[in-house]
Amino acid sequence: MSYIPNTEADRVRMLEAIGAASVADLFSNISEDIRARADFDGVPPALDDIALRKHLQALAGRNADMDRFPCFLGAGIYDHYIPPAVGHVIGRSEFYTAYTPYQPEVSQGILQSIYEFQTLVCQLTGMEIANASLYDGATALAEGALMACDLQKRARIVMASSVHPAFRQTVRTYLPLRGEDVTEFAHDLETGRLDPDALQAALTDDTACVLVQQPNFFGVVEDLPALADAAHARGALLVVNIDPVALGLLQTPGDAGADIVVGEGQGLGCAPGFGGPGLGLFACRKEYVRRLPGRIVGGTVDRDGTRAYTMTLRTREQDIRRDQATSNICTNQALTALAATVHLSSLGKWGMAQVANLCLQKAHYAHDRITALPGYEPVFSGPFFKEFAVRCPDDPVAINKHLLDAGILGGLPLVSHYPGMENAMLLCVTEMRSKDEIDALVAALG
Repeated sequence: MSYIPNTEADRVRMLEAIGAASVADLFSNISEDIRARADFDGVPPALDDIALRKHLQALAGRNADMDRFPCFLGAGIYDHYIPPAVGHVIGRSEFYTAYTPYQPEVSQGILQSIYEFQTLVCQLTGMEIANASLYDGATALAEGALMACDLQKRARIVMASSVHPAFRQTVRTYLPLRGEDVTEFAHDLETGRLDPDALQAALTDDTACVLVQQPNFFGVVEDLPALADAAHARGALLVVNIDPVALGLLQTPGDAGADIVVGEGQGLGCAPGFGGPGLGLFACRKEYVRRLPGRIVGGTVDRDGTRAYTMTLRTREQDIRRDQATSNICTNQALTALAATVHLSSLGKWGMAQVANLCLQKAHYAHDRITALPGYEPVFSGPFFKEFAVRCPDDPVAINKHLLDAGILGGLPLVSHYPGMENAMLLCVTEMRSKDEIDALVAALG
């Protein structure tokens, strides 16, 4: 209890107030035989501040961090450049400590930042409406599927097998709670893409939506317009899970015919952070606005004609009748949404295009070098963006250990998510990787 600023007199008064003689009495409900197993004598003595700081720095130094180890692991969380302005803005106390903006008269700053975030998401995705963010990309996809079922009054969902495995698991966790049926549709094993004709044949009249990813989990770029046509031909909606960085080059999902667009926004100014926190992007067509989960901030004017911002729609169960709620999502990722807003504003549309182009060029350079090595070959032939799957001459787990010894963070072994893909590894190359780092990867793999 050394780090809790209570004096011994404070502890005595608190124990007296609850009728306990000592701190040990608080654990009296735990049986003596269990408490006897605790080896408190083996706990090292307390350290002073200087020694503790050095000890923690030594422990942190054992991490294979991306400042020292070039990272070729993607699979949903990415090492992208973050402009210095991002950390400066989100570290300001008025944003860093802000909670939810229930009182617009004292929350204009955070409300405006959310409004700008919504605007940027609409511009990025080509959609008409965006909400104030959700928890992460996985829950956003599940919410998109629920919204589609609600809109279509149908209960069947067709989900591509090339959607991120964790996202698919989240969808399967959400959807059966209301009786929806989730059916998976397999990608082509040669190209890695979805076949629009085969997809249309797999749809039925009770299909509410089709869930796809762009680029897909293997990094392969899908033919979204053809998939949209296939879905719409059977009266189903197309829900697209996007990598927002890829939209610096690719056609927007809105222009491609998507009805609902979701995604993980971590790549927009948010550090990988051991897998979180994330940022759930959610956008749709304007006609669906009243079924949108979460909340929307709108722009208006006050009585003096000055521009002002306020909560416009809150369709969650805390704010309206439970039977009319679109979701039980009761918060949003305002701080990470602010990071994405500053990130996008700093780069601008040409900066986003440059980042996407660098990812594309460097990934293709790495792909060509690696697949030229003896024993390495591409898994799929379809066009790809910044990630690609290669079949290796050895177990990817062993290869990753060898790479780590060489000071490199390797890719994702795919067999853990896709049985039958033994010796296949998913590699990612972002704009952060230099030619020397890619060449070092190739040399280590060789």
